[in-house]
Amino acid sequence: MSLSRRNFLTLLGASAAGTTFLSPLKDFYQRAEAGTPLFGKGFGELVPDPKGIFDLPAGFEYRILAYSGGKLSNGDAVPLSPDGMAAFPVAGGKTALICNHEIGAGLSPGAIAAPEFRYDSVASGGTTTLVLDQNRQVTEHYVSLAGTMRNCAGGATPWGTWISCEEDISTPRLNGVFTQKHGYNFEVSPNGLAKAVPLKAMGRFNHEAIAVDPATGYVYQTEDRNDSCIYRFRPNKTNQLVAGGQLEALAIQGQPTLDTTKTFPVGQPFSVSWIPLDNVDPEGDTLRYTAQAKGAAIFKRGEGMIYGQGKIYWTCTSGGDRSQGQVFSYEPAKNQLELFVEAADTGILHYPDNLTVAPFGDLILCEDGSADQYLFGINPAGECYYFARNALNESELAGVCFSPDGQTMFVNIQRPGLTLAVWGPWQRSLS
Repeated sequence: MSLSRRNFLTLLGASAAGTTFLSPLKDFYQRAEAGTPLFGKGFGELVPDPKGIFDLPAGFEYRILAYSGGKLSNGDAVPLSPDGMAAFPVAGGKTALICNHEIGAGLSPGAIAAPEFRYDSVASGGTTTLVLDQNRQVTEHYVSLAGTMRNCAGGATPWGTWISCEEDISTPRLNGVFTQKHGYNFEVSPNGLAKAVPLKAMGRFNHEAIAVDPATGYVYQTEDRNDSCIYRFRPNKTNQLVAGGQLEALAIQGQPTLDTTKTFPVGQPFSVSWIPLDNVDPEGDTLRYTAQAKGAAIFKRGEGMIYGQGKIYWTCTSGGDRSQGQVFSYEPAKNQLELFVEAADTGILHYPDNLTVAPFGDLILCEDGSADQYLFGINPAGECYYFARNALNESELAGVCFSPDGQTMFVNIQRPGLTLAVWGPWQRSLS
């Protein structure tokens, strides 16, 4: 993501378990608009970390699982810039934590794999996978996707894989910097390294995140551009994205090429249509222009995306009259789009980032603003609270998600590149 405001509504980890509760977010904004008190007690006041890394409420602990420049199981260095993540159950009661690395060409340390597994020999992005035992100890740490560019967000699928999205549309250059075109999605298994295969039928553009409707297997996608589109991919075979399918772009019926970024009504449903796209793998960064020429709606910096309660939710980070962000929802059963909320106050949750749904029903959001960086919680009553603080520096927090058993939270401090496990008395919310 170009301005580092990533996945306000990307359900990393929780979507893998098929559990989603969006009412806390809705109630939070209803309370904000009504001017009622917003802050609850959450898990209590944050206790300063004597190590100066991560402040947490009393009773909670953390462990550093990995750090950029550390050692993978094979002795190679852990790549830079950990970002979006999701956790999956694997054999032996273990957990596989798949982690994006938002790095580009030639940066070191990058995601390194044997040539036959790499997509582009120059690109340094990809994913790593940490395998954890039931005591939160790392038993294995390896590169699971290599040779890709700026792996920022993505999404977990109902069939138990991670879709890692390239937020980059670089192409081979005459001087040979790149060997492949970029701007694709890649599917990553929680069970080892496989050859990196671009899912070209899903479109070539500045990808940000995806969400899958489990009822149909359709994959919805955001694009991080100031004049982006919302895309839908209908696979030829459910659960087999590599088998191709039809890419489409969202249009609002009766209002071709409507710009949703300004003066768009909150809470008013609009019927939509889906425009089939033909040349989905263009040479240039032109797919959105092709879609808009056919009537596709314009969204400002589409970002995080999740499926929940029969709807697809996504954010537009810079959209809205105040350019502080919008949250849209689309209900497939009714084929209707709605502006769920538009940010009206920068004083609370200003530019939240990655988000997950906790097993106890609260939403946990990463902050990526200025100065101190927090994890915020929002409970079902719509009250928010501070859950954690980056005490190390002012780097963004990213990739928050929970283990399959709900007992461990995972989160990244993107710079210098720390992956943390957090645990404690989750049942003790005081709000």
